[in-house]
Amino acid sequence: MIHPHTEVKFINKTVGYGLVATQLIPAGTITWALDDLDREFSPEQFESMAAVYQDILETYTYRNNKGNLVLCWDNGKFVNHSFDSNCLTTAYDFEIAVRDIQPGEQLTDDYGYLNISEPFEGIDEGTYRKIVYPDDLLNYHHIWDEQLKKVFHHILKVEQPLRTFISHALWDKVQRVSTNKEEMTSIVKNYFPQ
Repeated sequence: MIHPHTEVKFINKTVGYGLVATQLIPAGTITWALDDLDREFSPEQFESMAAVYQDILETYTYRNNKGNLVLCWDNGKFVNHSFDSNCLTTAYDFEIAVRDIQPGEQLTDDYGYLNISEPFEGIDEGTYRKIVYPDDLLNYHHIWDEQLKKVFHHILKVEQPLRTFISHALWDKVQRVSTNKEEMTSIVKNYFPQ
């Protein structure tokens, strides 16, 4: 489930459509949470599909740590890549804003932590990285973990419209991590070897 204060907009000819904030989304806000309507496809299911469906899944899914392709049922599938993303995944099946996202600004992910199947060249954003690789999660998780740790404590301080989609047990864990009573699990847990 994607954050409700977002909408799909045409960004430009290079990127196509993207997801933008309709109002301020503060750092620490859960911007996406895995929910019961999101659909998982096993590698075997994917291989048995016609090429047209495989292309759709390759475009609009991410691969979880079991190797299954996860298709977001809502507009979450329109979040574009950035090497300087304003959202980051966690090891807890949700993403958070790692800095304030202004109205009209795109919500972005670094596809390097989504277990992509093939490398691709991103848009040059003036960053060190220019290409996304399938093993980026192994190489950059420590950087992403540090970004998460800087804002994780904000989770309990800002409005969380997606709280409903977080189980009670997981929310208890989030509270413990946010208050430094438990160590945050590294996002390297999400890695699936290709």
